[in-house]
Amino acid sequence: MTALRRPTLALLLVAGLFAGCATAPPGPPPTPTVVETLMEKFQSEPVANPPRSIWRYDFQGRTVFYVPPACCDIPSALYDAAGTQLCSPDGGLTGRGDGKCPTFFQERTGEALVWRDSRG
Repeated sequence: MTALRRPTLALLLVAGLFAGCATAPPGPPPTPTVVETLMEKFQSEPVANPPRSIWRYDFQGRTVFYVPPACCDIPSALYDAAGTQLCSPDGGLTGRGDGKCPTFFQERTGEALVWRDSRG
C-alpha cells in the first residue's frame, strides 16, 4: 500500500507544479473604458494646442479622470470610472468651469498621467 501511495503523491506534486507554471504573472491593470473612449476620440481629431491629456485622480472617495481644457474658452472635463461626465472644473468663458465641482483642485489626490497625445 505504501508503494502505491508514493507514485500517487509524486504525480500530484508534479501536477501541482505544472498548474502553478500555467498561471500568468499579474500585469498592469486594464485601461478603463472611459480612457480608451477618450483616447480614440482625441486621436481622431486634429492635434490640440496644448496636446490633449488624461489624468487620474482620487476625488471624494472615487477614481476620476480629468481632461484639461484644450484651448481658449474650452472647458475641462471630469469623468468618473463609468464614463459619466461629472463636471467641468475649469476653463470655459470664465475660466472657472461650470461650478459643479468647485473643490476638485483642493481635494484631489493621487495624480497620475494616464495618456498624452504624442502627435503634438
